[in-house]
Amino acid sequence: MRGDSFTFADAENLLDYLDALGVSHLYLSPILTAAQGSTHGYDVTDATTVSAELGGAEGLARLSSAARSRGIGLVVDIVPNHVGVDDPQQNQWWLDVLTHGRNSPYASYFDIDWDLDPDGRIVLPVLGADGDDPPPGYPADSPHYRAIGWRNGICGYRRFFSITSLAGLRQEDRAVFDATHVEVERWFREGLVDGVRIDHPDGLSDPAGYLGWLRELTGPEAWIVIEKILAVDEALEPTLPVAGTTGYDALREIGGVFIDPAGEKALTDLYDSAGSDYSSMPEIARRLKAEAVTETLKSELARLCRVVIAAAGTDHTDLPAAVATLISHIEVYRSDYQALSAVLPTAIAAAVSERPELAAPLAIVASALAVSKEANVRLQQLCGAATAKSMEDCLFYRDARLVSLNEVGGEPRRFGVSVAEFHHRASVRATMWPHAMVTLSTHDTKRGEDVRARIGVLSQVPSLWAELVGKWMLAAPPPDPATGLFLLQNMFGVWPVDGEIPPALRDRLHAYTEKAIRESALHTSWNDPNEEFESAVHRWIDTVLDGPIGAEIAAVVARLDLHARSDALGQKLISLTAPGVPDVYQGTELWEDSLVDPDNRRPVDYAARVEALKTLRHPKIRVVAAALRLRRERAASFTEGGYTPMRADGPAADHLVGFLRGDDVMTVVSRHTVLLSETGWGDTTMALPDGRWTDRISGREFSGRTLAAELFADLPVALLERTDG
Repeated sequence: MRGDSFTFADAENLLDYLDALGVSHLYLSPILTAAQGSTHGYDVTDATTVSAELGGAEGLARLSSAARSRGIGLVVDIVPNHVGVDDPQQNQWWLDVLTHGRNSPYASYFDIDWDLDPDGRIVLPVLGADGDDPPPGYPADSPHYRAIGWRNGICGYRRFFSITSLAGLRQEDRAVFDATHVEVERWFREGLVDGVRIDHPDGLSDPAGYLGWLRELTGPEAWIVIEKILAVDEALEPTLPVAGTTGYDALREIGGVFIDPAGEKALTDLYDSAGSDYSSMPEIARRLKAEAVTETLKSELARLCRVVIAAAGTDHTDLPAAVATLISHIEVYRSDYQALSAVLPTAIAAAVSERPELAAPLAIVASALAVSKEANVRLQQLCGAATAKSMEDCLFYRDARLVSLNEVGGEPRRFGVSVAEFHHRASVRATMWPHAMVTLSTHDTKRGEDVRARIGVLSQVPSLWAELVGKWMLAAPPPDPATGLFLLQNMFGVWPVDGEIPPALRDRLHAYTEKAIRESALHTSWNDPNEEFESAVHRWIDTVLDGPIGAEIAAVVARLDLHARSDALGQKLISLTAPGVPDVYQGTELWEDSLVDPDNRRPVDYAARVEALKTLRHPKIRVVAAALRLRRERAASFTEGGYTPMRADGPAADHLVGFLRGDDVMTVVSRHTVLLSETGWGDTTMALPDGRWTDRISGREFSGRTLAAELFADLPVALLERTDG
């Protein structure tokens, strides 16, 4: 939802199309009043009103009514962890606190460090340098805040990660919860919405307590999913009153099953040839997390250390290093869920083993955690922020082995997902979290689903890719080999099939490049841009785009695009039919080439999609429409039907992934099609269950033992429905 390009009225105008596509609910990004001109809505400035830029409460009511008249519901993204405070004049709660300090009725709403300043003022890192004039919008001559230069690394309130313009809320206070959810409560009371997506619950003091209150507010039938990023070996806390996560775990599994494990060694060798050592990645990850704690989040670290010292009654010179080392060994966003009770002691043991000299300060930390709830909470909040800043926002821009693996909720060190792992995880989700969200693209993904699918094909041709990259690096050496390897994969991922680079794509690639090299923080950064390095990288990008390397990339794209489309269709159909509730991110019913935000928030050409749905010639919208319409017709098969893996027999059996939902719907997709195009399916077959089966995509009928070549004669995927009654 964007006030400048996609309002409630715009969504209302698309309802006929979305209904025809088979959509059950509109899933809206945040709709409360946000910072003026916001293109995403996560910087809420007034939690008590619906954004006037989007159409206000009246526009929301009209959209809800029009949707319900077609049998379509609404799900809304809400942001409990923080609000936008960049311009105090737009956030009256924040302005009142800056004006009246602790005497403000809203002073308890924010997680403010009142003890940081000797005079009890809120320390605001909003100046370019100490001594500058206060920014516009701040109350003049107020004795309740002290503005300082942002480079001091000191902040007087909890932030969203390290973003100074987003101030954390104290949702553990029931008064704060009630004040910030008055509008959400109205939506459910008036029947305007059916569910909510909770942004970053791990940032809260007590996620489980918050979700309990939210469940009471929404009622037992509301669909609640949480943006909980799970580690690969982390299970979602089963006691939470939610339907599940927003699906990053499913994204890793679905995309991973298309990665060819045979490509791991060659791509690892290619990465190492760029001057790196992939075996050191776990150590680099721990170092980056420790650096995030001690540098990026040093204000939060200092606050935690003060709490630890007060609780334990003693201090130690190495206390900050002990906390940073401990957090570097915690491989989840936060570890205080009941099911994760073994994580923290295991991390303490690992920290002591790595650095025995920190045993004494770690004992102080453990003592504080035993007696202080605040120490526990602040450790967990710091851990989540450090994980995000070090992994998704840094390491994932350095790891250049196969960048399609570098995704939120992913683990790049794990080279794909086996069919066995995929089936087991899907079966568990069908049993434990049948209504969790399943996604492939979100506003936070590092690359759109089709871009990831194309890059993933490189796992099937690693030697070819390594040979070409080696030649390109010699012909046009990048300013940094690892950076060049990283960016070449992304260029390959978005290169148009016709080989032509339009000006808009060139601009997007340069914008992405700037973000990527600054996030990686190897040679430049947001805080200290290295203009010489950045200019050299941008010149190299243009050299690649305009020269013989670009022509060769175009040739490789033309050669491999069919296989990329095959994988894109395969992962799309799985996401739409596997256990869970599928989320079709805006525009992904056709091919899309989005990179990281803000690139993935560009306006969508819905006119093209409306036309594509009418003709049903585009393969992706054929798949999406067939799956969504079938879900609508046979809902019980998907919500209550369980999950049964299906296996093929024959020489190419490993190239097929299939499963049964209920006893009347079957998904079958092909994978690793580069090799398959050379060998063919041969006499590979799949034994269909009893009955007559019709492919909802192609209309072809099958029964009994069926040749894989016949199943995939029309498309590399099939969605079979039992049609013999």
